[in-house]
Amino acid sequence: MLEEFKKFALRGNVVDLAVGVIIGAAFGAIVNSAVQDLFMPAIGAITGGLDFSNYYIPLSSKVKAGLPYADAKKQGAVLGYGQFLTLTLNFLIVAFVLFLVIRAMNKLQHAEAKKPEAVAEVPADVKLLSEIRDLLAEKPRV
Repeated sequence: MLEEFKKFALRGNVVDLAVGVIIGAAFGAIVNSAVQDLFMPAIGAITGGLDFSNYYIPLSSKVKAGLPYADAKKQGAVLGYGQFLTLTLNFLIVAFVLFLVIRAMNKLQHAEAKKPEAVAEVPADVKLLSEIRDLLAEKPRV
């Protein structure tokens, strides 16, 4: 059983998947930082610091008006549409940043693919045989 587990754990697909998950998590942290530290402050400056996360509709009479969303949730049922809007906006920004990154990576890959490969020098014996073939093809047949 230990040998089977060793074969399974060290198989190429499992190792590739593990590397992909680890790199994906690190890349996710970079994208989240770009959204939270670069894009959201700019959007906040444009909208005058508007924060949707505390917008809600109380569904219970126990909820006092004007409380932050987290405190209102503790008091009773609330419909937190502002939090939903904030998370949706964050998702759209993350998706757009990922689109830009993937687009840039695709351009780099296409640029690499378009690079001309070095033309291999034809060996002398192959060149000589080609010349002989061409001369024989030109010679009239009897």
